[in-house]
Amino acid sequence: MLAVKIIIGSLMIICSVVIIAIVLRQQGRQNGVSIVTGNSETYLSKNKGRDKDMQLSRATKWFAIGFFVLAVVANVIALL
Repeated sequence: MLAVKIIIGSLMIICSVVIIAIVLRQQGRQNGVSIVTGNSETYLSKNKGRDKDMQLSRATKWFAIGFFVLAVVANVIALL
């Protein structure tokens, strides 16, 4: 049981460091904010999944979900 706790703790530390690194690499939402008028077919709407910030945002969400699941599992194991 101790080995499982150590593994989960290590995974949580790795996951949290990765989340911090990904968040620091993202650009702020306020960079490049402008009013778009006219055509709705913009570069960003065409390339939603390929944009670097979108990929970093998606990675942040998945690592945050993984961190949350690991935290719940760690708490359940602590109660046993």
